[in-house]
Amino acid sequence: MTTPMPPADSPAPPPPAAASPFHPGEQAVQARAGVRERAERLGQRMIRDAMPDQHRDFYRQLPMLVAGSVDGEGRPWASLLVGRPGFAGSPDPRTLIVGARPAADDPLAAGLAVGAPVGLLGIQLETRRRNRVNGTVAGVGPLGFTLRVDQSFGNCPQYIQVRVPEFRRDPRQHVPGPALRADALSAEAAALVARADTFFIATTAGGADAATGVDVSHRGGRPGFVAVSREGGRTVLTFPDFAGNAQFNTLGNVAATGRAGLLFVDFAGGATLQVTGAAAIVWEGPALAAFAGAERLVRVEVEAALWRADAVPLRWSAPEFAPQLAATGTWPEAGAQVSPAIRNAAM
Repeated sequence: MTTPMPPADSPAPPPPAAASPFHPGEQAVQARAGVRERAERLGQRMIRDAMPDQHRDFYRQLPMLVAGSVDGEGRPWASLLVGRPGFAGSPDPRTLIVGARPAADDPLAAGLAVGAPVGLLGIQLETRRRNRVNGTVAGVGPLGFTLRVDQSFGNCPQYIQVRVPEFRRDPRQHVPGPALRADALSAEAAALVARADTFFIATTAGGADAATGVDVSHRGGRPGFVAVSREGGRTVLTFPDFAGNAQFNTLGNVAATGRAGLLFVDFAGGATLQVTGAAAIVWEGPALAAFAGAERLVRVEVEAALWRADAVPLRWSAPEFAPQLAATGTWPEAGAQVSPAIRNAAM
């Protein structure tokens, strides 16, 4: 039997629609922010399933990577990996080999199992360049691990403070000391957060595929842009969400799972603070209205914290602040208009 041909003037069937690179949590936040169609157009163009050569070359230049992983309870953590430039390399566009391992008590160490989702942020503070790559662990060895790339995309240089790194000791011979564990922040840790102008945030949508694995990103602001408060027996960190690339990868994950992990680095002294906890997006209210430049706020109730002194073999120069910060505020500046808990913590 012969299949009849359509008339010559019949329109050709439309090509199949490309699958969205965004999961429902991201789509919901994009829609609420009024940028759903724009985000989809950008995402279809920007988010690739392999690394372009430019990104592959970039990772070879870096002395550090920020990694996002999830622990056995499904909680996201952000961790720092350090090595001499060349410790990360890409033999092909779908593979990134990382020649560094975290400390044994870092949550990332337990998360480096074949098939586990891991997100990586390559960031070069001295040039404000950054790229993200998400995927799954394809192999683990005594010196590092291999990531199978599922998503690769660049980010703009906004809100990144310029810092020039310098090694103080050989990272291959440096063994970080044990982490001090707590469910709240020590005075030293709270002081690091209060003066921070940079942190890194890991989130997950709770799945294992490319769209719902683990993502890790950068956040920057003026010193005082993260508030530390005690509410209901919990330590709460509150920070602004400024205008960005309209993709909402981080906030979409927060909307999906209500969790986040933060990493603060003492760039002058080498200490690190990792926290994980319940996260929520604040879309309206007096605290948001009082914070210059904030389009939303994010609150993280700390469930676990890890403090490690002298954890990083790198030190960085004093920051050159990003020009975008001139239009942003701090919690002390927000003053009496914010809630008492945040106001008291920030003053």
